[in-house]
Amino acid sequence: MAGLCALRNKVRVFPCKTGVKQSQALCSDGESVLACFCAIRCGTGIPAGCRGCPGGRYQREDRGEPREDGKVELYRLLETFNGFLWCPVMLVLLVGTGIYLNIALRFFSFRNWVRAYKCLWQGRSHQSEHGEISPWNALMTALAADIGTGNVVGVALAIAVGGPGALFWMWVTALVGMMTKFSEVLLSVHFREKTPAGNWVGGAMYFIKNGLGPKWVWLGTCFAVFGICACIGTGGMVQAKAITDNISGTFGLPAWLCGLILVGLCVAVLLGGVRRIGAVAGKIVPFMAIMYVFMCLLIIGMNIEKVPSVFWWVISDAFQPTAATGGFVGATVMMAIRQGMARGIFSNEAGLGTAPMAHAASTAETPLVQASIGMLDVFIDTIIVCSMTGFVILVTGTWTAGSSAASMMTSMAFEQALPGVGQFAVTICLTFFAFTTILGWCVYGERCAIYLFGDRAQMVFRLVYCLAVGVGSVLALDAVWLLADTCNALMALPNLTGVLLLSPVLFKIVRDEVARDDRFVV
Repeated sequence: MAGLCALRNKVRVFPCKTGVKQSQALCSDGESVLACFCAIRCGTGIPAGCRGCPGGRYQREDRGEPREDGKVELYRLLETFNGFLWCPVMLVLLVGTGIYLNIALRFFSFRNWVRAYKCLWQGRSHQSEHGEISPWNALMTALAADIGTGNVVGVALAIAVGGPGALFWMWVTALVGMMTKFSEVLLSVHFREKTPAGNWVGGAMYFIKNGLGPKWVWLGTCFAVFGICACIGTGGMVQAKAITDNISGTFGLPAWLCGLILVGLCVAVLLGGVRRIGAVAGKIVPFMAIMYVFMCLLIIGMNIEKVPSVFWWVISDAFQPTAATGGFVGATVMMAIRQGMARGIFSNEAGLGTAPMAHAASTAETPLVQASIGMLDVFIDTIIVCSMTGFVILVTGTWTAGSSAASMMTSMAFEQALPGVGQFAVTICLTFFAFTTILGWCVYGERCAIYLFGDRAQMVFRLVYCLAVGVGSVLALDAVWLLADTCNALMALPNLTGVLLLSPVLFKIVRDEVARDDRFVV
């Protein structure tokens, strides 16, 4: 995901002035990374104090000098606001919306899960005058943005802080979130528009405007503004920095060269628009996902005797505290719940309103078909890919290294199981993951720009986005990362508001379309 996917293998953890260890697990106020995620950072700037540290000064990893007081205060203010947005109430709202939709639609996602895969397979090359890309490529574009470094590092962080039980709550969040993703995709396709330039556009801003009426246009505008900011930061700069740092650290290539090559690849793909992005994603995403899952299964197979006990371990620790062991300091049940939910939501983005913008360009015959396909990205992203990472970390025992080593935990597990090649394998996977995230998020930002400024903004945004990728690949911009993560939360609020207010319309559309399409039941 996209959101907190900036965590990487060059993290260093500093002690604050009060002696509180700056790790997510031992933050002075007992909050998780959602409220105190300054504990673990990427790039060259690492805070030396968290929200509970009275010192409150920030050290530069490269110079060891404090930042200017004005910047420190501004950073701390933004950090506090971010912690407020990503509080447990937000998690409850996201998960609670999914529970409400599941109950109202009689657990549609569970009852039609197999049918959705059939629709996906049938939609590999589906063409229609309504839409721009096939249902298959629409899903791959969404998965390109969803499957990112959060699937590798984010899962490790959840287990390192919340214990093995965090993986169970990640599963719960995904199963509930499938219905949320289904609902926002259906509304996006149903209320989408075709622009004068021939772009099929949709998303929260369009179903808010067209579904709720003119008095709610301001809410859709807010979503689009936040979406552009999140896109440039989370999707462009942060992912570009992840790629250059990983390649430079592993293969010794200069960061500027990695950035130059990356910008060239982005220009070649992104300037071709959503059709080219969809076509590239349709080939790269299945390849990278299968390659990563295959390597994980290989490691799990090498430790097959541990799998039954690990599986039971995940379930039991979800409901009881996890004892301290090795570098792991122990975790309460609440820590497991919060970490599992947070990582799950950040990974699959259910409720954030991003993926529906890609699905709205689909040529699927009905909104119901595309929505059913759309909910699969939650399952693939979290239940499959994240679970693979979690089981590799657990069967190899590297999770006991503690939260300070979370950014390197997956690499450690791969290297331990596959000496000499494990580190390189993780680097290659992370590079693919981050690159496709760049592609997917460009679609999101472009759609937001079209909503605000019309078709004329399309090419301008693509060029600005490619420039942001180049800048992000060589600079460490902590504030940009923090602002982008804040905008992710701000996107969720109008998106969930629109879904909940339009839920009666949603339920009617589902019932009417199921009555006409005997492939589905409700």
